[in-house]
Amino acid sequence: MTELASPAQLRASLLRWSLFTVPGVLLLGFFSGAVAGSTAGNPWFLDLVKPSLYPPPATFGIVWSILYVLIGLALAMVITARGAAQRGLAIGLFVVQLLLNLAWSPLFFGAHQITGALVLLLVLDVAVLATVVVFNKVRPLAAALMLPYLGWVLFATVLNWQFLQANPDADGAQNSGAVSSVEFK
Repeated sequence: MTELASPAQLRASLLRWSLFTVPGVLLLGFFSGAVAGSTAGNPWFLDLVKPSLYPPPATFGIVWSILYVLIGLALAMVITARGAAQRGLAIGLFVVQLLLNLAWSPLFFGAHQITGALVLLLVLDVAVLATVVVFNKVRPLAAALMLPYLGWVLFATVLNWQFLQANPDADGAQNSGAVSSVEFK
């Protein structure tokens, strides 16, 4: 016998890992956004001039949910590729790009660092591209599942740049979020 595991055992392993990686990636993504206050109701964000490229706010939750499921599945595919050359590198790159991804919302929405968030996205673009390239060497289907994510991150980079162009004075600005009332007599 030349195989260590049967095809059924490999599918079961992928399923088990997917039950861990998909919810894990989803929860980390939602936690990062929640901690940062990355909602359309964020007072600082409400005051920003929105670029014409900015989609309806509901789009972000829908798209990120789908992307987190896809990249969670891609990670499970790579994890279960035991014995594959560059598997360890692929997993390491995935972790790096995910940490960069999770840092964006706190930097943009929490710290109001539009320029810093743009620089972070440029680094994230490179990290995701490198992850896709190495995933392709381990499991081509896993790399394919990462492509929509790469596209969205590139779109986010352009959008972030447009926010900076439209709101140069808001970069690093602190908004207390306090409500002021005006009384008319």
